[in-house]
Amino acid sequence: MPSTSSPASKSKWPALLLVIVTVALLVFVWWRVDTAPSTDDAYAYADTIDVSAEVPGRIVEMPVRDNQAVKKGDLLLRIDPRPLADELARAQASLAALDAQIALMQRAIDAQRFNAKSVQAVSEKARAAAALAAKTLRRTEPLLAPGYVSAEDVDRARTAHAAAQADSNAAQLQFQQASAAVGSVDALVAQRSVIEAEIALAQHRLDMASVRAPFDGRIVSLKTTVGQYATPLKPIFTLIDTEHWYVVANFRETQLKRIRTGTPATVYLMTDSGRRFRGTVDSIGYGVLPDDGGLVLEGLPRVQRSLNWVHVAQRFPVKIRVDAPDNTLFRIGASAVARLDLDADKRNGATAR
Repeated sequence: MPSTSSPASKSKWPALLLVIVTVALLVFVWWRVDTAPSTDDAYAYADTIDVSAEVPGRIVEMPVRDNQAVKKGDLLLRIDPRPLADELARAQASLAALDAQIALMQRAIDAQRFNAKSVQAVSEKARAAAALAAKTLRRTEPLLAPGYVSAEDVDRARTAHAAAQADSNAAQLQFQQASAAVGSVDALVAQRSVIEAEIALAQHRLDMASVRAPFDGRIVSLKTTVGQYATPLKPIFTLIDTEHWYVVANFRETQLKRIRTGTPATVYLMTDSGRRFRGTVDSIGYGVLPDDGGLVLEGLPRVQRSLNWVHVAQRFPVKIRVDAPDNTLFRIGASAVARLDLDADKRNGATAR
């Protein structure tokens, strides 16, 4: 008589199969989470700058509008350049007046130099006359004793020598006075350097009246128009850098040990979940503000006395740089999903070998 399986043994096979499938699914999920962690606690991010006027003044031109895309070098706004142009013209006029004064002073100095040279020639002539008188006196005095010359002749030689010496001394003093009277334009030249610096600054301020985009971007939070008085400390609007987009994904601290800079990633935005974008980890956050505990009070840490039975792992931001973002799709703060490929380095190493 053929043996037949009991109904109880037959009912065990579906349960056993269900257990095997469940275990396999758990193993797959664990492997997937360990090698390709993902999170939907993420958002799109890009660097921004606050655009403000470089110089104070009234806005006379603003050829952009809110949420407009701009290219690097495009004109964003222009401050009234007339006061700045007047400052530049005034500095240039001061330089021209100073140059005329330097030229006039230089001509006067040249005349003083010529006069000093003329007086120097007179001084040298007087010195030569004094030397000749001294020689004449020396030759005449020995002739008095033999009677070849009279005492009157000796007196005249002595008088001529004294007069020539006095003329030489006077001429020398006149030469020193004329030399001291020769002026210099060094002080005026120093003033010229100051005015040239003022001209450069005025030209820079005039150039800064036109504010241009430093990179490709998109304008947001524009709430003013032509006629508004702008100051350097008050932002007019914000410019988003659309050349570089990131996704900031918050991963649990237990997942950070295998995440490295350069780890490949795949991201997508909630606005179009069907499009995937490749990227790499740019950096990993090294600090977050704790919800409780760890507060510093008078130099000592204060730890809460309460104890939570379930400890939730802290999340740290991982900044992912998107390789080829779609500027029409990415917006700052847009919800995103990020998945990391932690085994990419192993596969690349195996392929290289």
